[in-house]
Amino acid sequence: MAKRCSIFRNDKRKRMAANQAERRAELKAKVVDQSLSWDERMSARDALNALPRNGSAIRVRLRCMITGRPRGNYRKFNICRNMFRDMASKGDLPGVTKSSW
Repeated sequence: MAKRCSIFRNDKRKRMAANQAERRAELKAKVVDQSLSWDERMSARDALNALPRNGSAIRVRLRCMITGRPRGNYRKFNICRNMFRDMASKGDLPGVTKSSW
């Protein structure tokens, strides 16, 4: 089980990234737009750098919904490999069967 503070910190980052996504996209578009003047692009870059780091989507970590484990997660199920194995063997995941040939 992951530390609760790590899980809460990641949830806070998810909320911040969702709130700032539109603003960040606008500023990034201005930074790469060659039709704008150099000063306008640099001011957009400075404004982008002034935003909180935790508002960036790259800082959000995919975590297991059950244990909070940060590694070995399956995106389709939003759970880690350990929980996937346990739940699949118990039959808790619909449509998942153990393969045999």
